[in-house]
Amino acid sequence: MSSQRQRAVTTVEEPWASVDSVAAHLGVAKDSVYRWIDAKHMPAHKIGKLWKFKLSEVDEWVRGGGANERAPVARRRKAIRARRGR
Repeated sequence: MSSQRQRAVTTVEEPWASVDSVAAHLGVAKDSVYRWIDAKHMPAHKIGKLWKFKLSEVDEWVRGGGANERAPVARRRKAIRARRGR
């Protein structure tokens, strides 16, 4: 199978999800989703006035620790230690 055809076979169009859908998917309040977009760089795409998501991107972000409440503090500490040579 050619690589172009293989790519076409394995590529499935993922629908866009709304804030309501993402909140339900993650079991959190919509306010949390909006807060994570702003403060935690949750993967989101603004289309007009609406935020839209690919659930696969959101799941990857969660697995990578994006929703972890301590993540920003840990990253800051790591950066400070790196600057100090520790």
